[in-house]
Parts: sequence; structure tokens; C-alpha cells
Amino acid sequence: MLKRTLKCGDVRLGNVGEEVTVCGWVNSYRDHGNLVFVDLRDVSGLVQIVFNPDINPEVHQLGRELRCEWVIGAKGSVRKRGEGLENPKLPTGHVEIIIDELEIFSKAETPPFELDSANSVGEDTRLINRFIDLRRNEMKDKLITRHNIAYEVRNYLSENSFYEIETPMLGKSTPEGARDFLVPSRLYQGSFYALPQSPQLFKQILMVSGMDRYFQIVRCFRDEDPRADRQAEFTQIDLEMSFVDCDDVIKINENMIARVWKKILGVDIDLPIKQMTYADAIENYGTDRPDLRFDMQLKDITDIAGESSFKVFTSTVEKGGLVKGLCAKGAGTYSRSDIEKTLTGFVADYGAKGLAWFKAAKNEETGRLDLKSNIAKFFTDEQREKILDTFGAEEGDLLLFVADKKNTVNRALAALRIKLGKDLELYSPGEYKFVWVTDFPLMEWDEDTKRWDSLHHPFTSPVDEDLDKLESDPGSVRSKAYDLVCNGSEIGGGSIRIHDPQIQRKIFSLLNISDEMAEERFGFFLNALKYGTPPHGGIAFGLDRLTMILTGTENIRDVIAFPKTQRGQCLMTEAPGEVDQQQLDELNIHVQKHLHEDAEKLE
Repeated sequence: MLKRTLKCGDVRLGNVGEEVTVCGWVNSYRDHGNLVFVDLRDVSGLVQIVFNPDINPEVHQLGRELRCEWVIGAKGSVRKRGEGLENPKLPTGHVEIIIDELEIFSKAETPPFELDSANSVGEDTRLINRFIDLRRNEMKDKLITRHNIAYEVRNYLSENSFYEIETPMLGKSTPEGARDFLVPSRLYQGSFYALPQSPQLFKQILMVSGMDRYFQIVRCFRDEDPRADRQAEFTQIDLEMSFVDCDDVIKINENMIARVWKKILGVDIDLPIKQMTYADAIENYGTDRPDLRFDMQLKDITDIAGESSFKVFTSTVEKGGLVKGLCAKGAGTYSRSDIEKTLTGFVADYGAKGLAWFKAAKNEETGRLDLKSNIAKFFTDEQREKILDTFGAEEGDLLLFVADKKNTVNRALAALRIKLGKDLELYSPGEYKFVWVTDFPLMEWDEDTKRWDSLHHPFTSPVDEDLDKLESDPGSVRSKAYDLVCNGSEIGGGSIRIHDPQIQRKIFSLLNISDEMAEERFGFFLNALKYGTPPHGGIAFGLDRLTMILTGTENIRDVIAFPKTQRGQCLMTEAPGEVDQQQLDELNIHVQKHLHEDAEKLE
């Protein structure tokens, strides 16, 4: 068998005159009768190889039989391409290899799609034939970028005294939030392991154990309903530190992210990264994941709206709701039809019942800037002027408003802001804006279950000065939590943890987790806290999402080698699938067969 001495993409002018062996896939071939030209591809790139009957007639004849995607080894001499025959688009475009020995390792059937036309093929076809899809440069480059991100993270954390420690894949089910993936035990029939949603408790126990600084690039699992930007199994860059406060964790992690951006993209991130409280993020952007690449802040005009005669606004204010809006600079060119068909329909998907609007334009009678709209008559001159001043509106601007409950208003306007930022091209694709969001509420009230829920998780420490409000006003208690947001996407989130077992039990109680339930689910952890626990905190970054941002894709499946579909299926392997009865019997599991119509509901 021919042994490779050089990768295809590594052949350069410095190799001219050398005898080399390259191996790979036939990317394309051109038979000119006398000479046969083949572009040979491997993971490093392409190189042109040439079959000349004057060098070796038998090899030349064999070369004429080659077809796309055949896998071959070829040995020959590197030479400089003739004048005017270079291909400056390729790193190897100034050289070629004249072949005198050829070995066909394997032939290939016609692929289900051509590599250079894969974007016009349905995603299901690509996923079924992932082994073909991954041969494309676009996919290969994303996976290599993913590797390079992990490489830089490992090096950075190792240089900063973190130890990479593996935590178990088979653990105990501690359901709180997303559903666990359960794994039945053969040895303890009727009992189950759970695949980890995160290494949270184990990494905290490592801090109790005195390991001081831990990290892991770890696979995690959540049995969630399908989402376009989520996977049932995903990868976290997970870390934990002892004897730290929020600022310590933030500093070391923003330096790590700055290093990744510099190494991967050559982009410098300004440090320290801006910080913003959760309250300010919600007030000004309607979301705790603000995109700061453009301004367009939300403004609350509830007080002005309540004094108007516009019933939609006044009735909302009377019910305790909000009236907020945004100013889209230069969007006054939107027609009424555009607004009602495109924008009003858009916010309806986020629960808004309607969208009120004004255009900032000169008043023909007074010559002064005014608001024009079919609802302008419901506002006095003074009220319209106040609205203009609130938004700093200028001629040609479009002002858009939602009136509803607080959460609905913020959710709808936050989404509308992102849409307008993209539609109006208010930022460039290669622009990156980071922000730390801090001071999250410790918990929020769930109207459906009539109980308090942790905004992050139940191991998040309250802010010290808010501890006295835990009993009297838990909704006002802030947490020592922090999320890192880039371009409107949360890329990492963490917190300082509770290290006092009494406070931990108090938080469990507020979350309606009884002492018995806490002992059953978290007894091993509570026991560990009793034996000397340092103040500690950490963070987890989504490696999949980081790679998406750094490679400029909006499809999470593009940055995972073998992803699941939105329905949680692997189309290539056809997982999940049924197992044979013997396996089920060994596990003492009885599978209930659903009626045909029930099964159809899952489709």
C-alpha cells in the first residue's frame, strides 16, 4: 500500500523536485486524452495531480478510469505549473504532481448529491448521508474551528491552574427543570441512572474536595421539546473556582473569550467587557440577552399613554399594564401596509394583540416636527411632543408601540427590535458586541404551578445584602449570577454558589422542595456541604453556540459532526430505535405499544 508522505493541501513551491505520495478523494477529473488532470482532496485541501503517458503508460491508462469520490494513493514528482496555468485561488495552485505510481484504495458509487451543490439539497438528505456532507469544505472548516476553540480553551485554562477532571455520565436523577434522559440498570432492576444535564453538583463537590480549580469540556443531555437552536445532547465548557467572587470569575473568563476570538478570528475584544444589570437589560432591551451592535432602546411611555384618549392604551394602563415602544431610525419609509402585514403580524407571534405606530414628520401647518398616524388625534400636542423627546426622534423615523402585560410587551418588542436591526442592516456581519448581564432575580413566580422557581438553578447564591428579604419578599432578592451575551446570544452563564448548608436548605424550602425531597434528591450534596466548603463559583459556555457565532452560521446542526434533527432523531443511524425483547427482558422492562393513532401524534 502506498504510504502518504505529504497532505494534499501542504504541497508548495518548496517541494518542487521532491518525490511525494499523496492520498485522498478524487474531487474532479479532466481527461484531455493525452493528459489526465485530477484534483485530489483530503482534509487539508486540494492538489492537482497529472497523469502523462510518457511517464508511465499503464498508470496513465489507470488514471483515465478514475471517477469522483474514488479514494486513491498517488506517488510522483512535484513540479511548478507552466506560465499562465497557475490557480491563485488555491494554496497549492502554483504546483502539480506528475504521477508515476497509482493505487486505487476504493471505488465509490455516485453520491446522493454533489459536494458543491449541497446547499440546494434538503437538510434531511444531507443528514442521512452525513458522511458525504462532512466532506464539504464548509462543514469540514466548521468542525476544525470547533477543535481549535476547544484547543485554545484547554491551553488557557491549564495555564491558569485549572485541572481537567471527568465527572460521571451515569448519575442520579435529580429532576428540576428539563427532563432527564434515563438509563435502566440491569444489575439493580427497577432503578435508573440519569445522563447529566450538567456536572453541576459534581463540580461543586470537587470544590468541597479542595481541587480549587476544575474544568471539563463535557457532553450534557436534556430531554427537551424540539427547538431550532437546541440539541438533546450538547457540549459545555464547564469550570469552577474556589475562594472567588463574581468579579474573579468574570475576569478570568472574559480573558479566555478574548483569547479565543483573537486566535480564531484575529479580532481584539475590548476588556473589561461592559456589565449591565438584569433590570436595565429588561427595561432598555426587553430581554436579558441584549444585542448591543445597534442602539434602538425601548422606552416606557406608560405615564403619557395613560393620559391620552387612545382607549387601547388607557385601558391597558388601568389594568396595570405597560406601554413601551422603540424608534426605528429612518424607517418612516415603511408603508401602513408594511407595518400592518409584516410588523404587526410578527409581534402577534410573541403574544402582542397589536402594534401602534407613529411616523416622525414635519407638520405642514407649523413646520415643526410632529407625529403622524391614524391614532395621532388621540394625543395632545404636548403629549406628542413628549413622545418625540422621549425617543429623540428625528424626521423620517418610525415609532412602534406595544401595550400589554409587562412580560408580553418586553418579549414582543425585544423580538421586533432584533428583526428591525437585521432588516435595516444596522450592524455588520463581522461585528461582535459583548456584555455581562448581572444581578438576576434569584427566583421568579410561576403562575401555572403557583410556586417560586429558580431563575438559574437552586444552588445559586443570593446577594448578601438581600438575604434578609428571603422570607418576606423572595421575588426581590437578587442573585450572584452572571451571563455573558454576544450579539444577542447567551454564550455562557454561571454564578457564585451557596456554600452554607443552612442557606441551601432555606432556598430549597422557598422552592417548595421539602426536607424529605431535598434529602432524597440531593442528600449526598447536602452531606458534603457540612464538612467545610469554600466560597466558590463557576460558569458554563455552550461550545456549540460559540462555534456557531465564530463560524457565522445560524444552524446548530452545522457545527456538530453527527447532530439530531429538531425531533431528536439521528437520520443517519435511525436512532432512536427499538431494541430486541431479550435486552428488554434482561432489564425487566415492559414496553407499552401505543395505538396507531397515538403513534401518529408523535409524527
